[in-house]
Amino acid sequence: MRNHRLFRFSWIVSLAFVVVALSAEKPFTIEQVLSAPFLYDLVSARKANRIAWIEIKQGVRNVYTAAAPDFKPVRLTDFNQDDGTDLRNLSISNDGSVVVFVRGSDPNREGWIANPTSNPKGTERAVWAVRVWERKPFKLARTDSGRAPTPDEHFGAEDSSPQLSPDGRFVLFVKEGQIHEIPVAAATQEKRGLVEAGRDAEMQPLIKARGRNGSPRWSPDGKKIAFVSYRKDHSFIGVYDHEAGTITYLEPSVDRDASPTWSPDSRKVAFVRQPGFTFSEIVSEGVPDVRERPRNWPTGPGWMQAKFEEGHTLEFWTADPTTGKGERFWRNPVNDPSYSSVRSMSLRWAGNNIVFPLERNNWRHYYSIPIGTLDATPVDLTPGEGETESVGFSADGKYLYYSANVNDIDRRHLWKTPTAGGVAVQLTNGDGIETYPAVLATEEKAAVLYAGSKQPTSVALVPAVGGNASIISPDLPREFPGEALVVPEEVILTAKDGLKFHCQLFVPKDIRPGERRPAIVFTHGGPGRQMLLGYHYMYFYNMAYGMNEYFANKGYVVISVNYRSGIGYGREFRMAANTEAQGSSEYQDLYAAGKYLQSRSDVDPRQIGLYGLSYGGLMTAMGLSRNSDLFAAGVDIAGVHLLGRSLDTGNVAFKASAVATIDKWTSPVLLIQGDDDRNVDFSQTVGLVQLLRARKVHYELIVFPDEVHEFLMFKSWLITFKAADDFFDRFLLKKQAATPVP
Repeated sequence: MRNHRLFRFSWIVSLAFVVVALSAEKPFTIEQVLSAPFLYDLVSARKANRIAWIEIKQGVRNVYTAAAPDFKPVRLTDFNQDDGTDLRNLSISNDGSVVVFVRGSDPNREGWIANPTSNPKGTERAVWAVRVWERKPFKLARTDSGRAPTPDEHFGAEDSSPQLSPDGRFVLFVKEGQIHEIPVAAATQEKRGLVEAGRDAEMQPLIKARGRNGSPRWSPDGKKIAFVSYRKDHSFIGVYDHEAGTITYLEPSVDRDASPTWSPDSRKVAFVRQPGFTFSEIVSEGVPDVRERPRNWPTGPGWMQAKFEEGHTLEFWTADPTTGKGERFWRNPVNDPSYSSVRSMSLRWAGNNIVFPLERNNWRHYYSIPIGTLDATPVDLTPGEGETESVGFSADGKYLYYSANVNDIDRRHLWKTPTAGGVAVQLTNGDGIETYPAVLATEEKAAVLYAGSKQPTSVALVPAVGGNASIISPDLPREFPGEALVVPEEVILTAKDGLKFHCQLFVPKDIRPGERRPAIVFTHGGPGRQMLLGYHYMYFYNMAYGMNEYFANKGYVVISVNYRSGIGYGREFRMAANTEAQGSSEYQDLYAAGKYLQSRSDVDPRQIGLYGLSYGGLMTAMGLSRNSDLFAAGVDIAGVHLLGRSLDTGNVAFKASAVATIDKWTSPVLLIQGDDDRNVDFSQTVGLVQLLRARKVHYELIVFPDEVHEFLMFKSWLITFKAADDFFDRFLLKKQAATPVP
């Protein structure tokens, strides 16, 4: 009896201790930590000191602008519903007078525009415009057909970014594989009848050509349009002459031409050329899976891998847009493996140089080549041990502004370098995160997306000579709990095979010596992502960072894991051996993070949960199916559970999947997904539920009809995060309080 009373007393004390400890720091709500707007699609005018961006505030999306001298934010649109209608592909005219954007999602595989409210009338995708001095947005044209494509129609993933003419008078857009043009004034001229109800279908393409046509690019003088005409196994660069109404194809061949870019004087077009398809690719309708090809397929030269005569695989060309005559001005070295994996490449004509991204010497940098030297060695414009992620150019093309994690691997800072080659200068440093530079016309400053450990993603200005970022938008809501947030710590862990990886650790402020808390592991998606030591520049990860802060404020020890195959740490890390369907070696990193938490004196080793979206959901499912002894509960949002399409238990991809170890899965799981997911088939959750049911594993389920992969409605995110919070409360927090660690 005495021992029983002692145990009861200990239980009561422990429970009270946990409750007091978890409430010592003033708690905040999920609504409060997600109350700050998220800003994205930052652009600048080439001939005026004006910028524009898109803001999401609790699901409501609107376009904003600001101009010199005071850069006071002005809202240009007045959308006011959390209805899941996406805004994207923002662009601004050279003089800054007109802003154009796309309203509505891209179509899914069946051709449908996302409809997360399940509106019985359906939804649309359309090009909109707004004049900055009028602030009255108007629809220019619908860009979807309003129907699903027929079996013979294969438009693919169209470039839906509208292209404003240099004078801001016309907009180009792609619809059903053809290029359309509409005057910006059309919406205010009823006699044109182009945007009246039911009249969208009457619009005829400006450029109607065989194949799937896209990526239109205006010449700087506004007289011609370069575009790509995709013909399945080859592609052409076409140039449409606005005055003559004719198309000229530039040095047509059997190869694949892409990424047209104009010279500043509009007299030349540069483009990328890669070899056309081999017969093995032609019969496979794309790149064949070498592991699955029949054994008796031919294996000699030219059957499986396409190369040019000299053995190289990449060329840069220039051509005359009037005559179509072109010449090769550069080719990649045959003995340099850096170019072997190039699938696509974007070019930018800057001065007398071509600037392009390339992953060499382990890092993705931007390089420059002078036009006219066939075997020129590319000049590394963005050197250093780190990745160059987002870039912007000065109006004259002489300077490249870029965001990189050189010298600060888990953040991003702004740099500047001459495009002809020279010394790169770091413009920002410290604890901030600066991305997506948009250079002002006078180049006195550059606008950036700015964030910090307690500052959600915002728009800020940075002096072109370097200095501190000055935030211009948004004003944070009064309820946003900035001061209550913790500053995450960088933690570098080592997996079983010796690979080192980076994590961000969120430790509650009020943990007392000897106290043990439940813990949560967050894994990002992609897997080509990197979580940072502050708020993220992508919408979901901006919210996920806020949720990690929320869980820490509530009392959990939280760790965010940058596992192998993610970006930010170089090609060797991103292309680590046996990842994903080749063996899921990245699971070693998740397991090591879980064991690290178990080893901490402030963590209850029996109460560790995990959550993530997409590939993060896959990692969550792997953790639960392989090590329910380590991970006590998980929230799997739109995760992949079966890699590949084989149920052969000896198949490498199957063995790498979460379902391969389903019989070891005993921990409870919360599954969440939208059934119009365009990234992960909804069947991944359908199939997993059958396996969990058959094994009596506790699962809970939330399905959002007609929602997409990364939910479009803020309401969906609130339901998701509140459900995850409640789930962890029940299976980690309360369980930990009821059964204190001896």
